[in-house]
Amino acid sequence: MTVASTGKTIETAAEDTESDHTPIDVEAISSRTNIVLGLRMDTTTRAAMDRHLSAVAGDLNRLLREDLGAASDNEVRQLVREGTRLIDLTNRPDAETPTFGIYLYLRDVALLTRRLLWIYAERNGLGAP
Repeated sequence: MTVASTGKTIETAAEDTESDHTPIDVEAISSRTNIVLGLRMDTTTRAAMDRHLSAVAGDLNRLLREDLGAASDNEVRQLVREGTRLIDLTNRPDAETPTFGIYLYLRDVALLTRRLLWIYAERNGLGAP
């Protein structure tokens, strides 16, 4: 029996594949993490922190999907484990998280993202972030 296809699944799969294979933008991620790490608790609003959070968490998530050498390097494996824990939705701040809590979480994500970005750049022969 032959099953007809609308082609939507194929298009969706192609779009997903295409977005998964776009190169990591080392300069943009480096810039975002610099901005986040430059935020000061006493002069930054919760809304500003919330705006940065999704972008930096997305960068971390993207780096975690790359082959960073975790299979052969215990330190990288530990960093990947920590990153996976940080981006787990049950560990992310929500609307009820105090501002200081989101500030600390945002910094943790940015610092780990920078470390993984450095590893990614080294493994791929790119310039230092």
